[in-house]
Amino acid sequence: MLFLLGLGLIGIALIGIVVILAYPQLPSLDALTNYQPKVPLRIYTSDGYLIGEFGEERRNLVSINNFPQTMKHAILAAEDERFYQHPGIDTIGVLRAAYSNFVGGGKRQGASTITMQVARNFFLSSEKTLTRKVYEALLAFKIEHSLSKDQILELYVNQIYLGQRAYGFAAASQSYFGKPLNDLTIAESAMLAGLPKAPSAFNPVANPKRAKLRQNYVLHRMHELKFITDDQFKTASAELLHVKHDPNDFGIHADYISEMARQIVVDRFSDAAYSTGLQVITTITKADQEAAYAALREGVLDYDRRHGYRGAEAYLDMQDINSEQDEALEELLSDIDDADNLKAAVVLDVSTSRLRAYVRGEGIVTLSGDSLKFASRMLDDKAPANKRLRRGAVIRLVNDSKHQWQISQMPEVESAFVAASPVDGAIRALVGGFDFNRNKFNHVTQAWRQPGSSFKPFIYSAAIEKGYTPASVFPDEPIVIPAAETGSQAWEPKNYDGKYDGPITLRTALAKSKNMVSVRLLRAIGPGYAQAYITRFGFDADKHPPYLTLALGAGSVTPWQQLAAYSIFANGGYKIQPYIVRQILDDKGKVLAQFDPPVAGDESLRVIDERNAYIMDSMMHDVTRRGTAARAAQVLKRYDIAGKTGTTNDSVDAWFCGYHPTVVAVTWIGFDQPKSLGDRETGGGAALPMWISFMEKALKGVPESYMGMPEGLTPIAATDPVNQSPLHEFIYSEQLPHASVETPRSAPPQEQAPAPVRDATPKPVTKQN
Repeated sequence: MLFLLGLGLIGIALIGIVVILAYPQLPSLDALTNYQPKVPLRIYTSDGYLIGEFGEERRNLVSINNFPQTMKHAILAAEDERFYQHPGIDTIGVLRAAYSNFVGGGKRQGASTITMQVARNFFLSSEKTLTRKVYEALLAFKIEHSLSKDQILELYVNQIYLGQRAYGFAAASQSYFGKPLNDLTIAESAMLAGLPKAPSAFNPVANPKRAKLRQNYVLHRMHELKFITDDQFKTASAELLHVKHDPNDFGIHADYISEMARQIVVDRFSDAAYSTGLQVITTITKADQEAAYAALREGVLDYDRRHGYRGAEAYLDMQDINSEQDEALEELLSDIDDADNLKAAVVLDVSTSRLRAYVRGEGIVTLSGDSLKFASRMLDDKAPANKRLRRGAVIRLVNDSKHQWQISQMPEVESAFVAASPVDGAIRALVGGFDFNRNKFNHVTQAWRQPGSSFKPFIYSAAIEKGYTPASVFPDEPIVIPAAETGSQAWEPKNYDGKYDGPITLRTALAKSKNMVSVRLLRAIGPGYAQAYITRFGFDADKHPPYLTLALGAGSVTPWQQLAAYSIFANGGYKIQPYIVRQILDDKGKVLAQFDPPVAGDESLRVIDERNAYIMDSMMHDVTRRGTAARAAQVLKRYDIAGKTGTTNDSVDAWFCGYHPTVVAVTWIGFDQPKSLGDRETGGGAALPMWISFMEKALKGVPESYMGMPEGLTPIAATDPVNQSPLHEFIYSEQLPHASVETPRSAPPQEQAPAPVRDATPKPVTKQN
């Protein structure tokens, strides 16, 4: 007995020596008392919704005073039930764990307190050695001596790593469930509280079954500790959790905007942008952005369905799949990403009338009847072997509005949509492509495409400035342009529909998108003059050579340029600069940068005469009332909208650019590797529906409004040469109340044929609308 007592005293003495020698060597607690964690760059909509987060560590600091009680109880139940009673080391917990491990025949339980975990996370490695354990215990005592319990818990809930690059429970709540901490249910809180023990093992994204077991353990502990009632325990245990599989899914589809904002901030603040908690407030709104995203997706998928099913996306090796267990099939699909509602699935068995497939995250589904109609030609033996639907084929399924699964496919075509205020250029919505994860190329700002007939309004505007009016008459008849004028070869353009109406007014020619009139009009004012004139709208002269093909939009533009250019017509002649970032704030909310744009009405921004803008606005209203975009007024049931369709040669690009006095929007659709969209595809059929879909939501509740007629216009009477009906048009008054914009000095007074330049002429454009 005395021997054992002596050993005990020796042990206590040794521990005392270790404490005396080691305690002074412990690190300073400055890292805790001056806690400055890495906080990522966050991007928000103008109405406060998070749309992007960039940084090595996802973290959202939260004060312990604002920390939800349910989440706190879940953490204590899972990690340290006696946290508010022990001095840093829980001796009762240590004894309980030692007993359990001894009885269990091996290490089964640990006894690390929350304070010890804080010590480890901030100062120590995770190596499992006796020395580290001693330092961890000593640091725990030191921390408890220096900080209050709530301060320690606040450090813990903000610093602990919880998987998915999420540090702290606030960030984990967003990463796993897409919601703030205060909105978590008891079941969701328990799931998160189970993560600190082993984030990779209990991750509900990577290991849903193990995560569920861990969640059940935490719920039982909460129940045992009287943190939740019997009814709450039963409800939470039965609750089906909806876990986000993509941590970058913020509930708003604004990836292209987020990336644009990120580049702007990093250009200004360098790499510090990723760790100092900068907040970026963009100009978009949630409602407009979601409307644009839905419009583009619907338009692209409608186009894709019109051109038929292409067959299996790929084939997976099913030899080792002996059952239809979820885990094996989930692993098989792990490298194939979903594209929002286009879910990846693998075919299990198929006949000409029935198909069974496993959908990731959804289980096994059966399709028959109309659900298979789209893919019917790929179901029998006559289908190409490398596209036929058979066991192992990768397909795409969508859950329709009736909650029925339908077969679909990933589209090959791409698209772009952008909308802005014509008053100050604030972007209201921007979608740079069908799916950001598939193709990060931003077609709004980076895609240089031929604008086709959507470019005609700028040629007409140049003609108005030259003295032509909407009542001016040109022949809509075939024309052959000799090689001497093209600089290359003779050119015989055609109207897109192959029809010719004889002499017609410019107003009718624009509404019906008559190519022959546009070519003759450009010939009359001179390609050189037109090339110089269009630079007022922000177009690059070198991308629009001064040839007659300019009349049909054979140059190159981006949707971003089109947006800025059409804004000039919408706002009465002022050049505004589209922008996406309104404010940049620091982590405390202090404004570091703010963009206060000049607005339409500032005469220093004027680039075309307001009378010119008024006349062009009037003419483009006819496009949406009785011209190639008449569907717009018919569907929207309003007449205060204007714009122009565009389809390039061989239907390679399709556009609609249009506006209301409060919003300008541009849509484009085409293939990244340019090829025909199909003989029957036009701007009015492929691009316009997306514009209409967006405007239905953007203009809901917005009263009709029109541009006021400016001074300096004189009414004239004319007769329509086609139906002899009276026309009421306007011309510039001779006595002007203010000066018009100076005609470009480089503009020749008369048409000039371009000088012959070998291989420099754009390819002839023969089909436009």
